[in-house]
Amino acid sequence: MSLSDQDLEAVRQKQKPRTYLRSPPQYKPSQCTPLFLAAFTRRGAGCCIHTHSQWAVLVTLLLEAQGPGKDKVFEINNLEQIKGFGRGMTKVGNLGYHDTLRIPVIENTPHEEDLTEYLEEAMEKYPDAYAVLVRRHGVYVWGDNVHKAKTQCESLDYLFQLAVEMKKLGLPWITEITQIAPQRT
Repeated sequence: MSLSDQDLEAVRQKQKPRTYLRSPPQYKPSQCTPLFLAAFTRRGAGCCIHTHSQWAVLVTLLLEAQGPGKDKVFEINNLEQIKGFGRGMTKVGNLGYHDTLRIPVIENTPHEEDLTEYLEEAMEKYPDAYAVLVRRHGVYVWGDNVHKAKTQCESLDYLFQLAVEMKKLGLPWITEITQIAPQRT
């Protein structure tokens, strides 16, 4: 099965209540719509992807196991894949090998659209983040366009899997490694 334009919902962004310009009759509107709209309006994203990645869920569980106060942000550094992420909305260039990637974690709710307020708070608190983890649920990832969002989603899934494997081996996600070459921007 392949998707066509007619299979996709079209939503007017700046209108409340939400106005669907097109909503295929065989599908019901997604509860994720307000979260996607938050990425579009608050981050200027061209695309937002939501997955129920097992690696994202496991990372939130590992953070939860660390106890209150240590479970609100996923942090990892000194890994090559981090270079696939921009420095932030208003900053030039990408993160470097020695930088720390930070992805905030929000609590899950019984109904997905009820996550919107918490996602927006996380976006406010972490203005440079390109994603938000939802505890025991998954991840929302956004980018300037479909290609960027997809690449960042795949990179995050790789890093989440690596983090789970690192934890199994007793390896820390944050390390101090001496920088041997100059930082380039």
